[in-house]
Amino acid sequence: MSIGRIGVWHPLFGRAPVQAVRQAAAEIEGLGYQALWFGESFGSREAFTTAAILLAATDRIAVGSGIASIWARDATATAAGAAALGEAYPGRFALGIGVSHAPLVNVRGHEYGRPLAAMDAYLDAMAAARPSLAMTADPPVPTLLAALRPRMLELSRDKADGAHPYFVPPEHTALARKILGAGPTLAPEQAVLLETDPAKARQIAREHMSLYLTLPNYLNNLRHLGFGDDDLADGGSDRLVDAIVAWGDADKVAARVREHFDAGADHVAVQPLPTDLGGAVTQLAELAPVLGVR
Repeated sequence: MSIGRIGVWHPLFGRAPVQAVRQAAAEIEGLGYQALWFGESFGSREAFTTAAILLAATDRIAVGSGIASIWARDATATAAGAAALGEAYPGRFALGIGVSHAPLVNVRGHEYGRPLAAMDAYLDAMAAARPSLAMTADPPVPTLLAALRPRMLELSRDKADGAHPYFVPPEHTALARKILGAGPTLAPEQAVLLETDPAKARQIAREHMSLYLTLPNYLNNLRHLGFGDDDLADGGSDRLVDAIVAWGDADKVAARVREHFDAGADHVAVQPLPTDLGGAVTQLAELAPVLGVR
């Protein structure tokens, strides 16, 4: 399958009323974007249900889970769900899976333990389950890992089809491409905001970042990229905010997306920060010409 060059990531694909999700998905497809991405967390729709809603509401756009938690279902169920969507919508579904975060795993009643080992074993179990499945996806559904640190990126290279990093600047994309090598798919997420007032833009960006700056996986990755404790405190330094959220006019946002491509990305999933789907679509319509999606 091909996820194209520019996609859209939005948490409300898995949370907003279904009719609003269907309408937004169709409008985004009409704007020329090539993929829709959604998350799976506590309280959202189940990942394969969300994917089916988005696929049924559109005609050609790819749909990717970004991510489906490995703690939400066993490996056989994930392999079967992905194959079923791949069979029903050939070439349009990408399976993004990840280890999630300890607080979100614990609330499900699981022990977070050793996430890298858990993902390694999960991928092996998926591979073992596929030959016995009644359904077959043609072409096969690609598997991308929500990889941040080097060892998970290595697993993305060795046992999956690539990586779908989230909450990362272009510097991480360059690191990820170096580890992945030339073949595997690299599809980072990039938060975007059409707002030229620095104070207002950074306020909105900090609201978006507030949850993520409480999660150790993201904090450790940012430290690995060179951000210090001062950058991570009090909602994030201006330096960190500006690295994570591309804000400004459409040309400035498009320049950040190009930085990811220059660093080795195959695909960039832009996440517009307006909290409602209607506002998101409005910003995506303004961005579409400068991003080259139409």
